[in-house]
Amino acid sequence: MSETITRLADYDTETRYRTTVVSSECITSEQSDEEVREIELDVDLPDFSYQVGQSIGVLAPGAAEFGQEYHFRLYSVADLPERSESGNPRIKICVRRCSYVDPYSGERYDGVASNYLCDLKPGDELSITGPYGLPFEVPEERDADLILIGSGTGIAPFRAFVKHIYRNVPDWKGRVWLFYGAKSGLEMLYMNDRKNDFPRFYDEETFEAFQALSPRPSWDDPIDWGETIAQRGDELWRMLGDPKTHVYVAGIEKMRSELDKVFAGLAGSEEKWERRRAELMAGRRWVELLY
Repeated sequence: MSETITRLADYDTETRYRTTVVSSECITSEQSDEEVREIELDVDLPDFSYQVGQSIGVLAPGAAEFGQEYHFRLYSVADLPERSESGNPRIKICVRRCSYVDPYSGERYDGVASNYLCDLKPGDELSITGPYGLPFEVPEERDADLILIGSGTGIAPFRAFVKHIYRNVPDWKGRVWLFYGAKSGLEMLYMNDRKNDFPRFYDEETFEAFQALSPRPSWDDPIDWGETIAQRGDELWRMLGDPKTHVYVAGIEKMRSELDKVFAGLAGSEEKWERRRAELMAGRRWVELLY
């Protein structure tokens, strides 16, 4: 696995590919306050290739008044590689329409890239770059246990990853435990009445999925990772002590501190958890994709 690039400015954006929007589908419930769209793109280059777990860059129009040519953001590939009827590569990405509040003025602004992408219609063109990275890899040991922890649109790479394991790795024997966090059940992506992909794997003996929700989503309380993880605490701690266990984390950056607190509780102290996490990271068995 190559060293992860952490700054957007470090990514190569000079090589660009033209894509055409095939579809843009809202995959959150009508009752949800969040709008998340699954966007399908056809790449206008038959030789373009990507792998499960990689990301692409999108180039949204920048602020001309500031001399900004484009606004660059990364999005994880949300499904297995496939091709259109014409043979061109097809990519799916998962995009949440975002806004933010200026801490000084208190004004609310629309997120540049997310709103641009969510407003695209079938037939529109979009420039992309990449693909980049391969943060989550299937271990060589087919009996390795995988602990996947994702929140919000961080579930997108795991959707593709789990599909890949159960479709393309026929000798897989390890456990796959997916911990999925969201504000409420209405924000559960790929596990709702619009997109219900993960339940198809419930018949697999090695797959289990656990939901972590906010106790008071209307108050914007954080996801309750503690309760969900603590219910399986003893077994999780045993898994983390196995040299064949891999932990993959995807989602917003504040997950890191939240999970550290929870796993320190499982370990019995912060010091014990820091040692265990250091062992996992040294063996590249704790991998994060945070934004």
